[in-house]
Amino acid sequence: MFVAVYPPSPSRALTAALLEIGAAPVPIQGVEDARDRRPDEGWGATIVEVAAEPGDALAVARKIRDEEAVPVLLVVDRTSTGDLVGEHGFDDFLLTPVDHEELKVRLARIDVSETSLDLDPVLRHRDLELNTETYQATIAGEPRDLTFMEYELLRFFVEHPRKVWSREQILSKVWGYDYFGGSRTVDVHVRRLRAKLGEERAAWITTVRSVGYRFG
Repeated sequence: MFVAVYPPSPSRALTAALLEIGAAPVPIQGVEDARDRRPDEGWGATIVEVAAEPGDALAVARKIRDEEAVPVLLVVDRTSTGDLVGEHGFDDFLLTPVDHEELKVRLARIDVSETSLDLDPVLRHRDLELNTETYQATIAGEPRDLTFMEYELLRFFVEHPRKVWSREQILSKVWGYDYFGGSRTVDVHVRRLRAKLGEERAAWITTVRSVGYRFG
């Protein structure tokens, strides 16, 4: 999967994450350069880092998306998310620091090239399966009735096993930067998830005292 990257000197973290997931990043100067350097199989997506000059970056994103019909993924710092209000020149965005697994999922969702990232739509943990295309959850083949946010939280845990996350980090990653609810929201959803997973599997979600939660 070839990914056009703007600005032409992307951050090392982004470049490393793209290489880690098997994508081929190609730095571009702008929409004309993207057009000239377009590979035979086409761009899978364009990644635009919104940093010091958000106006310039967003203008490039709009032109590439509108004129070249290439989906755009923005990479933004939390302090720059206000610049996205009312902005329609992108398909999705990713907060820094870049998590390579999250990057892989978001790119696979917007990729329009013939050669895309080989991403299995089914996430698995032991006898749990989450189908990311149909939003169905099953345990040992039996469906589990989860609300949308319960599903998203469980999916986040399955995609990031064994890592400890604070409640604030979970709120940001699962509910989004514009969610103003308190950290108790996470506790409530974890409690509901444990109940729906059942007594034997509730222990998959471990409470780490004074920090947050760990899955797996």
